[in-house]
Amino acid sequence: MKIRKGNFYIYFFIVVLPVLILGSYYFYHILKENDIARKKDALWVASIYQKNWDQFISETKTSLDILSLSARNELDFPAKMEPLLMQVNQNDPRYGGLYLLDHTGSLLTGSVPLRNDANFAKHSFIQEVIKTKDTIIADQVEILRNNQNIIGLATPVLDENQELQAILVADLRIDYMRNLMKVLTPENKLIVVNGGKKPILEMNVAYNETANETNWVTSPMERIPWNIKVKIAERSYKEIGKDLGEIVFIILVITHILYLLIKYFLLRKHAHQERKQNELQKLELVGTLAASTAHEIRNPLTGVKGLIQLLSEKYTDPEDRYYFNVINSELKRINEIVSEFLILGKPTAQLTDNININGTLQELKPLIMSEANSHNVSCIWQIPEEPVMVKCVKDEMKQVILNITKNAFESFDKAGTLDIRLYMYENDFCKLEIHDNGKGIPKDELEKIFRPFYTSKETGTGLGLVICKRIINSFGGSIQIDSTENFGTTVTITLPICKEKRDQ
Repeated sequence: MKIRKGNFYIYFFIVVLPVLILGSYYFYHILKENDIARKKDALWVASIYQKNWDQFISETKTSLDILSLSARNELDFPAKMEPLLMQVNQNDPRYGGLYLLDHTGSLLTGSVPLRNDANFAKHSFIQEVIKTKDTIIADQVEILRNNQNIIGLATPVLDENQELQAILVADLRIDYMRNLMKVLTPENKLIVVNGGKKPILEMNVAYNETANETNWVTSPMERIPWNIKVKIAERSYKEIGKDLGEIVFIILVITHILYLLIKYFLLRKHAHQERKQNELQKLELVGTLAASTAHEIRNPLTGVKGLIQLLSEKYTDPEDRYYFNVINSELKRINEIVSEFLILGKPTAQLTDNININGTLQELKPLIMSEANSHNVSCIWQIPEEPVMVKCVKDEMKQVILNITKNAFESFDKAGTLDIRLYMYENDFCKLEIHDNGKGIPKDELEKIFRPFYTSKETGTGLGLVICKRIINSFGGSIQIDSTENFGTTVTITLPICKEKRDQ
């Protein structure tokens, strides 16, 4: 239940929570980018219509300017202009009618009779032409008698002195303009408004759809004081969902990979802790067995050893003595194993004291040097002069050092060198390194050397290094072995310095 709960929390914080947070962030980002893209599209459409309208007005003005040149010469006989106006009107579908007015705005002639009785002078755009002598477009739509919607465009006819002689008026068909716009982008919603923001022309726009100005973009025309308004397209949630789905999928893949990696490392850590716990349980079991049986083994062993000694004194035949020597050798080995069992079975709470490791090494130096000479090995000592105080049990510390140096000597197949180095490490610790250049330990065996009863020696018990590690750990230190086959082995013992001595 506890493991399931832990897995749930890991999955929630590594997968679910990041997906929710990053998904929300990217959803907001996608919406923002979508709004910007839709607005850009609407502005692009508005710019197309703006250019199209400016071109349309420019072409219309050019056409009227050409007609004004002909009208200048026919003002005395306006009837002669009627066939020309009719021909232009018929050939250009943009026109709903063409009319020639005098300089006061009264009708002289026209292409169609729809406005023959119209009072042009009352229109504001005609009065504006009279005042400015410039081309003016009406600011509102007119409905003719045939229900045709038109916009008036007036241009002046000037003499050589730039005096107003007459006015040409063109009725521009709204339906022609609308059809022209539908050809470009038939689905877009747009409005053409005059300078007073009143609609001149609408396309695909429903009633009251312009109430929200934030959904529209505006582009001003260059040739006339009008604006083109294009509605921003609605959000495509299908497209947004697709983009969001792709991002959420990527996030899910990444978070699940991260989750699996974390689970992998946690499982490795858990497996390592289990192995460590199993080793501790093995040591505890061995210690319990040793405490309960070691003495029972040693007592009869002492009796057997005494009897063998008596028999060896009675039977002095060389062959008998050979057998007795073998028996004594095996009894000695059994006794050593029992002694190691007793050490392994000791309680961890021990009476420790502040011990100078320098002095301990100096006491062991003759023993180690003697063993080195017997193996044709040179010893190099690197020991500081100042005391290095460690809280430990002196005899057990000696046992560890002798056990390690013994293993080192046994690794030599020929002459070599043994380095023993003691030095301070990060102020709070000291390190004792014992390095040999013997045959080394194979990589596959190096991982097993601290397992109880594992040994690569023919006569080993597999408890020596286990005991050393247990002793060093009981002092609050650690032991590490690094080895390369055919190059040698380095044993590093790290121990905490006595606080009392360090503070002095």
